[in-house]
Amino acid sequence: MSSAKKAPVGAALKPTQTPSAGSSISYSADHLANQFLIAMPGMVDENFAGSVIYLFEHTEKGAMGLVVNRPTEVDLATLFDKIELKLEIAPLLQQPVYFGGPVQIERGFVLHEPNPECAYSSSLAVPGGLTMTTSKDVLEAVANGQGPKHFQMTLGYSGWGAGQLEEEIALNGWINVPLSREEMAEIIFNTPSSQRYERTMSHLGFDPSHLSGEAGHA
Repeated sequence: MSSAKKAPVGAALKPTQTPSAGSSISYSADHLANQFLIAMPGMVDENFAGSVIYLFEHTEKGAMGLVVNRPTEVDLATLFDKIELKLEIAPLLQQPVYFGGPVQIERGFVLHEPNPECAYSSSLAVPGGLTMTTSKDVLEAVANGQGPKHFQMTLGYSGWGAGQLEEEIALNGWINVPLSREEMAEIIFNTPSSQRYERTMSHLGFDPSHLSGEAGHA
């Protein structure tokens, strides 16, 4: 793959890199991995306006996530053809490929439910959450009818440098939404993309139009 493209959200950890056992990050309100980020109504960056992001990495070095509500015009049939895999499972052929973020938009990221019985060569399993896989073997399994039951294919990811996400939340750019794995999976895999923003926001009990002047939630 080519190197990451410069994006408005800066550099971040490599997708396959996980926090070390001695990491100073604890699972607190300051550790936002395995949560949704919702772009606030005042978000002016067109890459993220109206977006819902599943955050799969957040350490003192930065954060990474995937936009989950921005389908592209590319479908799985087209993508599999480009990577020379034969996909013949009818329900999947027209499933859209999603825009995951402006960094490395030529690279694929598969967000799926965890399955301890299926190990892929390059995956990041978020504790208590979903799994993000970047290796081609997950797509080979999908083509063979043995892949994850529920998954979303994205191109590109969203990344923040050290302290950048915290600053953007403080400036009212994002609001974070902690949900159970089941609730997140229901939104990502079973809710139409056009309804995911509102569905995620509904878990906070807020009307998005009333949030533009409020401080971020962290």
